[in-house]
Amino acid sequence: MRIIGVGFGRSGTLSLRSALERLGAGPCLHMQDLRTGDQAERWKGVADGAAVDWREVFDGWRSTVDWPACSRWREICAAFPEARVLLNYRDFDGFYRSVERTVWAVRQAARAGTLGPRPDGLVPPPAFRHVIEALIWQEDFQDRFEDRDWMERMYDERIAAIRREIPAERLVEWRLGQDGWEPLARALGVPVPDEPFPHLHDTEEFRVQAGLAQSAT
Repeated sequence: MRIIGVGFGRSGTLSLRSALERLGAGPCLHMQDLRTGDQAERWKGVADGAAVDWREVFDGWRSTVDWPACSRWREICAAFPEARVLLNYRDFDGFYRSVERTVWAVRQAARAGTLGPRPDGLVPPPAFRHVIEALIWQEDFQDRFEDRDWMERMYDERIAAIRREIPAERLVEWRLGQDGWEPLARALGVPVPDEPFPHLHDTEEFRVQAGLAQSAT
């Protein structure tokens, strides 16, 4: 493992995955990789508390961003002491609004039976939904997403804990809307590409791809 992304999703993670793979640190595990194949079942075991061999979980991967890995950042960082730790983040207001209009909206629409079909026709496996519910809504957000004040305290305290626990020489900070290639390229010891930084999966694109454009949400 070369890069462990510890920041929450909806903080530039799909763009970061594309960038890390462009810089030679791929393949990069992202929540989207749990939509097909055996990754969802593997992470369901993690979410359910099974014993974990992290080197087996990440066999074949060279980096990770987004959920599900960011939920277990302490364990993964300890398992791969040679990897740099990427703290991707954004201002809390932007983070909360983005989650509210994307993954939270999907959860609410699915519960209400109003979620439309995905344009690509893909139906994520039950284990995918299980991992999201267990790690995001229950473990990370403690089933308190609608308590905005609590969410903001948790968000700030989590960032502070990462900065406190990860040595400065190992930590790479990347802020959405402010940083681009430079922090990543510097951490990996590679040149900065002469091309625009990727910009993928903004809120509206997510809503369309998730089936929210056809839902009542």
